[in-house]
Amino acid sequence: MDWATLAGVAAGAVGTVALTPVVVSAAGFTAGGIAAGSVASWVMSTAAVANGGGVVAGSTVAVLQSVGAAGLSGAATTVVASVGGAVGGAVAQAMSWFL
Repeated sequence: MDWATLAGVAAGAVGTVALTPVVVSAAGFTAGGIAAGSVASWVMSTAAVANGGGVVAGSTVAVLQSVGAAGLSGAATTVVASVGGAVGGAVAQAMSWFL
């Protein structure tokens, strides 16, 4: 692995861990609950209608609200960093083919 790819992996891992809570909050999954009129409120409404009036525990909406309220758990941080690192490494490798 060359230095550019290694840097891409590191940047991807750190960037996704740092930005995930920001993006989740911006979508409307906040510490105070789901923000009215947000993307999160639309997603929650759609999920509730699809499930007969409630949001299922462990569903995407429930997980995102948990992240918005409490941040990433240790396991979630590991998963997010792994995915971000893989994507960052792949992008860096692809860019090296063109440079």
